[in-house]
Amino acid sequence: MIHAILQIYIYIIILDVILSWVPQVREQQWARYVRTAADVTLKPIRDLFPRDIPMDPSPMIVIILIQILMYIL
Repeated sequence: MIHAILQIYIYIIILDVILSWVPQVREQQWARYVRTAADVTLKPIRDLFPRDIPMDPSPMIVIILIQILMYIL
């Protein structure tokens, strides 16, 4: 059960990354819900890095941490 929830959350993070590339869809209400759900874990990691880097590493870091957590459980 926990693995399924964590896997769904990984999909939410991946969907958020994909939506960040499509500005027309980003402003829709359902896309805002996806952004809000993903920002729960991405924002603390994102705040550790400078804003001027060309790529946001926080989704990769969070997905790796979730995979490690899934392996431990």
